[in-house]
Amino acid sequence: MRGYILKRLLLIPFTLWGIITVNFAIIQLAPGGPVDYMLAQYRGMNTDAKSQLTSSVEAKQNVVNESTTSAKYVGAQGVPEDLIKALEQQFGFDKPWYMRYGKMLKDYLLFDFGKSYYRDKTILELIKERLPVSVSLGLWSTLLIYLIAIPLGIKKAQKDGSKFDIITSFAVVIGSAMPVFLLAVFFIVFFAGGIYWQWFPLRGLVSDNWDNLSFLAQIKDYFWHITLPVLTMVIGGFAGLTMLTKNSFLDEINKQYVLTARAKGVPENRILYGHIFRNAMLIIIAGFPSLLIKMLFTGSLLIEVIFSLNGLGLLGYEAITTRDYPVVFGTLYIFALLGLVLKLISDITYSLVDPRINFEKM
Repeated sequence: MRGYILKRLLLIPFTLWGIITVNFAIIQLAPGGPVDYMLAQYRGMNTDAKSQLTSSVEAKQNVVNESTTSAKYVGAQGVPEDLIKALEQQFGFDKPWYMRYGKMLKDYLLFDFGKSYYRDKTILELIKERLPVSVSLGLWSTLLIYLIAIPLGIKKAQKDGSKFDIITSFAVVIGSAMPVFLLAVFFIVFFAGGIYWQWFPLRGLVSDNWDNLSFLAQIKDYFWHITLPVLTMVIGGFAGLTMLTKNSFLDEINKQYVLTARAKGVPENRILYGHIFRNAMLIIIAGFPSLLIKMLFTGSLLIEVIFSLNGLGLLGYEAITTRDYPVVFGTLYIFALLGLVLKLISDITYSLVDPRINFEKM
């Protein structure tokens, strides 16, 4: 197993390089960019502000300059060329792509992800600032999903076709069919002061006076704020894992070794947790990294927007819409690294659950 772990650790840098290279190439081919975004903001400014920025250089502009810049950037007509050159220098687009690519790789080897284009903060500072929200949502949601889905799936497998199975299947179908954003709006309308009751806060991870509260009051305030977002994510995410658990256990229950154990008079609980559990849980363990990554970063995006929570999902979305490339690549690099590490942990857990599995022979 040590050899397999070492190989996987050595493959991580090459995998990260491939991910960053492919996405860098896509960005170069994609239309738009930070310069185009700033030009669009510039052209949307009020007349007074615009005249202040352009008064010193507008007289020097001519038709040739305007046609040259318009061929390179959308919406550059009428914009001073000096301003465009300043924007290119600010964002590093005055250098060819291979120089920018080489600098990025060199900096990433040292975990230097640079600064945001539009915020006066480094990428690591932004991630550190937003990480508590995503971790809170992701960890609590994943924990509750597993605590609900696995026992429920096992019980459904044991009572397959019974009234309990039918009733819970109806609840599972409702949970899987309900869009997460619609469920979040429902909770806000009914329980966050929308129309009916104001039992929970509408926004934020903690209250404004959180620093002035006692330790126990801080814990209470924290759970008070995350109740609705976490409940929304749990309802939207437990259905798939429940059915996966049920089908996995059903598949094992019908195998020959279970029938043989029953014929020998082995107690049901011993068959279930001593034989079936180990085999059935393998596929569930394999899905843990992807579920955790989804809950931490992608699955919480709409929840963060609707409940006004400044997490990593919202940070990545804002970076894409504003073409904040350092944030896009920095968060992508860290997410990919975390995903690779979690996948390795999943494989190690595989071998701990079932020592018969040997990855080094695969």
